[in-house]
Amino acid sequence: MTDREALIALNMLPKVGPVRVRRLLERFGNPQSILGAPESKTRAVNGVGPEMARILHRWEDHADLAAELASAADRGINIITAADAVWPDPLCEMPDAPLLLYVWGDLLERDRHAIALVGSRRTTHYGRDCTKKLSFQIAHAGFTVISGLARGIDTTAHEGALAADGRTVAVLGSGLAQLYPPENLPLAEKIADGHGAVVTEFPLHQPPDKQTFPQRNRIVAGWCAGLVVVECAARSGALITANLAGEYGRQVFAVPGPIDRPSSAGCNELIRTGATLITDGAQVLEDLDHLPLAPPTRPDLYSPIPETDPASLNSEEEAVLAQLDGQERSIDEIITAAGLPASTVSVTLLRLEMKRLAKQLPGSYFVKTT
Repeated sequence: MTDREALIALNMLPKVGPVRVRRLLERFGNPQSILGAPESKTRAVNGVGPEMARILHRWEDHADLAAELASAADRGINIITAADAVWPDPLCEMPDAPLLLYVWGDLLERDRHAIALVGSRRTTHYGRDCTKKLSFQIAHAGFTVISGLARGIDTTAHEGALAADGRTVAVLGSGLAQLYPPENLPLAEKIADGHGAVVTEFPLHQPPDKQTFPQRNRIVAGWCAGLVVVECAARSGALITANLAGEYGRQVFAVPGPIDRPSSAGCNELIRTGATLITDGAQVLEDLDHLPLAPPTRPDLYSPIPETDPASLNSEEEAVLAQLDGQERSIDEIITAAGLPASTVSVTLLRLEMKRLAKQLPGSYFVKTT
């Protein structure tokens, strides 16, 4: 058994977790020695009680390592650890860093330089518009956009990065065989198909629950150089992520919102207590300009995106634009008429918006701009 395989097995065990595994590694030296160790020796490690000692001693009763490795290989999923060259360096600075990551897609060296966009699952038209603009600008400038693939702001953040032909990383609060929410599977497929990666620390068949999402949030917070909260209520998982980012020494930004809307209460409170107010992606990059990122290969973020000649559109953009006119059309009508997958239509509509050829109205209705 290799170190990597032993870490995968340890990661599959219930009630163990990365912090306790690191304590065990300090005592035993390598992950193979932990598995099957006498209960008396593991119980001597701080934080390891009798129940956990029994689980570690009889680990094969709790984890089918061979099946996990075979299933990952069949699905084209890589499992990486901190020993791998593509491991995101910022995670090494976390005291509770994950032991490993399951990766669907590809991670590149440039993905170490990521900016997170997070917010509420229940969004407003204002929140979605802000997220589209910021995500598009940040990805357009060459940074990787990281978020959690959740409904609402997360989904829009990933779509904005894809519309900019940029890179995005989605961090799940479940195993890759239990992708949640299920309606975002087409979006996840598009991300993994050459536009970034969908990652998780959880075993393949781990379902989402109330504990897995906060665990997911810490990876988002620890991976990024800066975290942007776009829209959230006074009590929100996005606020937990923002607090974690602050604890990890990451810069926290927030988009202000109307003071009479509960959907903006969380962001406004973040600003009141010290988060940096932003209204544009350029402001994020100005504050993070110390990052050792190579000069962007795309047009300068500070230059306005030029209006686009419809003759220069690709086939997907032409197909979607052909369904628009001066009358409001729902996204479902556009998907049906264009004959394209829902995720493709969603990203293409956003690209047309950024090119000033289409406009979204409240309620996911779209019109062609004149």
